[in-house]
Amino acid sequence: MLIIFKSKAAAEIVMYKEHARRILDLLNKDVEQGIITTAELPAAIASIEAAIAESKIHSVSTEVAHDVNAHQNENDDEHEKPATVSFATRAFPVLEMLQAAQKMQKDVVWGV
Repeated sequence: MLIIFKSKAAAEIVMYKEHARRILDLLNKDVEQGIITTAELPAAIASIEAAIAESKIHSVSTEVAHDVNAHQNENDDEHEKPATVSFATRAFPVLEMLQAAQKMQKDVVWGV
């Protein structure tokens, strides 16, 4: 399932629901449908920036590395190992949208 973040301040962002969930959980927002109002933007931006900074401190866990290896045969040269995408990389477009929305005093919505 896809989530589409929309704001009159930026282009739409399409994201898998499972990836959007972590961002929206930080903001105590429902993943199905919601709004981040202009009044909520400063706190939302600060929360996401803090989570990005925290995620950069900690490297990818050994559990994730183990799961990736379990699903790939290390001796199989035909397939490349999947690249891990960090939280910071996934959250950055949403952070940029929130910052643009704050500058233009526009809300951010999804699921509508």
